[in-house]
Amino acid sequence: MLLIVGAVLLLGAMVGLGLLDVHLLSHGTVGPVDRSVDQTLSHHRTGWLNAVTLGATDSAETYSVAGAALALFVAARLVFKRWREAVFVLCALVGEVTIFVTATLLVHRARPNVVGLDHAPPTSSFPSGHTAVAVALYGAAAILVIRYSTRPAWRRVALAIVLPLIVASSRLYRGMHYPTDVLGGALLGFSWLRISARADIRIGGASGKRRACPGYTTAHHAGCSRPRIQTAALIVNPKK
Repeated sequence: MLLIVGAVLLLGAMVGLGLLDVHLLSHGTVGPVDRSVDQTLSHHRTGWLNAVTLGATDSAETYSVAGAALALFVAARLVFKRWREAVFVLCALVGEVTIFVTATLLVHRARPNVVGLDHAPPTSSFPSGHTAVAVALYGAAAILVIRYSTRPAWRRVALAIVLPLIVASSRLYRGMHYPTDVLGGALLGFSWLRISARADIRIGGASGKRRACPGYTTAHHAGCSRPRIQTAALIVNPKK
């Protein structure tokens, strides 16, 4: 239920922001800034930047994302030996794509008026689907690492921030989106990721299973329990 309500509300918010951008903001102070960024970037293109941004764009294309999502789905199932984490990954990606496609069909924003380096799909420029799916994919991987890793994982988690930024910058450089488009895509990906994670936590909490703690027995504070060694010592020497 949380996923359905969240998806409807988020879709409504994205469509509302898109229409606001098209019919109001683009004709005000935001519009000239949006257009100037794309024009400036198009005037400073180089061969090596074209190649780098192409690689970044390809990393967020449909086939690349599908392959990466499948790999993450299978890895989550094998590592955790249950379906909860794998379903979370599936929900994060499928939900984001569904909301994105529906929003683009309703907003109808034209692409930037510069020479685009990629083929423009017949969808609205708002929001940026490449940015949204990059946030959802790498963010889902980061959430699993943060939630279950016992070692510091900030270096790996940093990729969940750096890679979507690279993808978003590439879409601007290649003339495929306005800055407000990539901001909208980032908002979509992040918001749906939070909704999916919240639903996953509620589902996990409803199972009644406590978190397993190494060296612990029965439930104690914060879901953990008393160490087995200490319990055994009290049995042998009750006065201790």
